[in-house]
Amino acid sequence: MFSDQTTHRLAIAVLAVMALALAVWTVRGYRRTRFTPAQFPIYMYNYFMTRVMWRARIQGAVPLPPQQGAVIVCNHRSPIDPGFVALACDRPVHWMVAREYVHHPLVGWGLRILQVIPVGRAGIDTAATKLAMRYAQRGDLVGMFPEGRINSTERFMLPGRPGAAMVALKARVPVIPCYIEGSPFDGTVFSFFFMLAKTRLVIGQPIDISEYYERVGDRRVLECLTRRFMREIARLAGRDDFEPELAGKRWNPQ
Repeated sequence: MFSDQTTHRLAIAVLAVMALALAVWTVRGYRRTRFTPAQFPIYMYNYFMTRVMWRARIQGAVPLPPQQGAVIVCNHRSPIDPGFVALACDRPVHWMVAREYVHHPLVGWGLRILQVIPVGRAGIDTAATKLAMRYAQRGDLVGMFPEGRINSTERFMLPGRPGAAMVALKARVPVIPCYIEGSPFDGTVFSFFFMLAKTRLVIGQPIDISEYYERVGDRRVLECLTRRFMREIARLAGRDDFEPELAGKRWNPQ
């Protein structure tokens, strides 16, 4: 048997080794990503929450070279959906987020550090669309939800909107479909922080839309691509029979 003093020293040594190992793992993880020093702690917190509390399981990875921009499209069941997509990326994803959340005193600072794209809920936000295009053109990832809002209904997906197709066409980048299942949310603000879940993220292959680059102003092309994106999301969920609907006609392809 060890003496109390020896046991105490051994305990301190074990804790020191564990702390050193954690530090090395964190530094190596940071070097493998393209997050800024301010973004990486948020990513690590997100990693803990999504992997441990919400038991996220990822199928696939974002199959792009480091400097290739793209638009990521996904179904939308919870405010935390972007956090699951982040697990499959080694760099920030610039999500379009309602402007009131970006200025919220509790979460706004984190959203601004993550460089989300503030967007107004009423009508088309031209400034937000242009910023999304610039991010994608320079080789960044832009995240968008074709449904436009959280789907709190029993429907598989809400009617789609053409924003993602418009940004991808103007930026001339591919589109990556994703499907999320089991994302935590019960309809109340920030409820997901206190909910357990078992979540699954499925990542599809990039959709090449280069044949339509010169037809960005064509409403029919935007509608066709929006349906295509939503069908691909549904296919990842095993819903090959899903037929997407489009939102109302109060949008302008320009």
